[in-house]
Amino acid sequence: MCFRNRRVRALALVFATLTIVAAFSQAARAQELPWSQRVADQTLKRWPDGRFVPAGAPWNWDHQTSVLLQGVEAVWYNTADGDDFRYIKDSVDPFLSADGSSIRTYDPLKYSVDDVLLGRQLLLLYAVTQNPKYYRAATLLRDQLALQPRTPEGGFWHIGNRPQQMSLDNLYMLEPFYAEYAHTFNQPEAFDDITKQFVLSETHLRDPKTGLVYPTWDEARLQPWADKTTGASPVFWSRAMGWDMMALVDTIGYYDANNPGRAKLLAILNRLAAAIVRYQDADTGLWYQVTDQPNGQGNYLEASSSCMFAYALAKAVRLGYLPQNYFANASRAYEGVVKKFIQVDADGSVTLNGTARGSDLSPNQTRENAYAFYSSVPVVSNDARFTGVFLMASVEMETAPLHDLGKGKTLLFDGWFNSQMRKDASGQMVPVHYKEHDKANSGYSFFAHIFHTYGVTTSTLTTAPTLQNLAHANIYVMVPPDVPLWNPHPNYIKPADVAQIAAWVKQGGVLVIMTNDPLNTDIPGLCRLGKPFGIQYQNVTLYHQVAGDPHSMGKIDVPAGGPVFHSAHTFYMKDTTALTLSGDATPVLTANGNVLMASAKYGRGTVFSVVDPWIYNEYTDGRNLPHDEYDNYAGGWEVVRWLIAQVPAGPRRD
Repeated sequence: MCFRNRRVRALALVFATLTIVAAFSQAARAQELPWSQRVADQTLKRWPDGRFVPAGAPWNWDHQTSVLLQGVEAVWYNTADGDDFRYIKDSVDPFLSADGSSIRTYDPLKYSVDDVLLGRQLLLLYAVTQNPKYYRAATLLRDQLALQPRTPEGGFWHIGNRPQQMSLDNLYMLEPFYAEYAHTFNQPEAFDDITKQFVLSETHLRDPKTGLVYPTWDEARLQPWADKTTGASPVFWSRAMGWDMMALVDTIGYYDANNPGRAKLLAILNRLAAAIVRYQDADTGLWYQVTDQPNGQGNYLEASSSCMFAYALAKAVRLGYLPQNYFANASRAYEGVVKKFIQVDADGSVTLNGTARGSDLSPNQTRENAYAFYSSVPVVSNDARFTGVFLMASVEMETAPLHDLGKGKTLLFDGWFNSQMRKDASGQMVPVHYKEHDKANSGYSFFAHIFHTYGVTTSTLTTAPTLQNLAHANIYVMVPPDVPLWNPHPNYIKPADVAQIAAWVKQGGVLVIMTNDPLNTDIPGLCRLGKPFGIQYQNVTLYHQVAGDPHSMGKIDVPAGGPVFHSAHTFYMKDTTALTLSGDATPVLTANGNVLMASAKYGRGTVFSVVDPWIYNEYTDGRNLPHDEYDNYAGGWEVVRWLIAQVPAGPRRD
């Protein structure tokens, strides 16, 4: 793995168009990379295959690995570097049996919620690879939740050998995975239970005076640290509230918009955020280990919790869960983390300092000695949890300047003319092939991620496009329409569809048409659609791949300085058609005398067409194409930025 070269193109794809990061000499590049990429590189070298424990120490299935890998995953989505995904896979695979029916070192009868968090990586691996072993392993963890001991009110115990005890850690260890599994495999009834966990935790652990939340609750009031009236532990621990806040922002997105539980979680998040920022240190932007006692003996500013708050606040603002003013708190916190805890060593490596070692109230702690316990927890360097959260926070902060570009704009992906379905590992039929939520080779999840990073809201239109159901969309993306080869009951593009779409474009809509070769798409229907805009699709197949030459036949050099692509790129396409233009349609990209991309103005609107689904995951996520040679993803960032710029200012004209 060549770490010095692995992210050159990835760096440009996010930042070049905003001139956040300039071009570098090769020697200086490693020092100038954004912190997310720099620490990700360091992580892959420091802990091969996710093994962060010392040599000879047991390597167990646990939550620390999951937090670390979530950070790497966040970087992967911004860089499309396949090494990041392979790192996640190589870190999880050694724990799984060949068919996913067992997980090494995992004992479901311990009923430890800490062991469930890695299910998030299992769901990712299943979504990307479609290998059912990951589904089976994730279902083992989901099955634990069905048997997990609960309090009389229905709250999950933290671990089986501590009866009737709930903790804030529960929320992060369980709920994002629980919600994602339920969302993925159509278990809507689970969301009532997920909501209950957050509500119970706040009900029993929130202090009405400060608004802060205690770490642990004993329903039986038997533990020496438990308040005999409330059952709560006595000291506010910042990392516990960091878990709570991250759990909220990572879970809310899986709720349906009309689920009443979503509003409850948003209210909890807003109350917690309001309380937390009151205890942010004015000088450093950080938080203390014991949150509300900055002058307490032995208390110290703590890295992991400060980074958790930075991540959660920034993400919540980006997603609209919190008001914009909280981003200033996130920014101050992140700057404080970098200044105080991130150390660049003489050899250029990065050390992450200042993290409280794992700590947990045990039966030996009383209410009287709880403060001394938390304030004396040793501080360690290069903690896996802090590393993972730092990567996540870095991605949020580094991409924050991009979010306003498309804020308030909406996009619809076509799910009507392309309406293919497949059976998933659970036996349910799900949309597939050029869908925004499909993370496998066939999906557009990386393309959708670019729009999301620019602040655009996306959804999928599963009915025929009409002026009425396109009315609130600024951009409509049509992917290769189905043919019987892939869908026995395709919805063909009809003249009435063309009239509705053209009227929408004329009013200011931005239409994106991605096609394919004649064998794999409805060329006559596309010609019907493109006619009003002067764009026609030839009944030819170009860039046909031959055995033994998987890539070079599809290599397309893109010069710099064009209307869409300001930087030079090397794209990969295969089995494409070609475009014939007339009227106001103009070429965007030509190669070997063939028009491969074109644009046209039509009324107040814009049409952009390309002869291939050139930015779907197989070509963009870094797992299939040589990342030092092709950069479809980098080009995608430029296309999305250009498309957003085509949306007319002001109200639509009917």
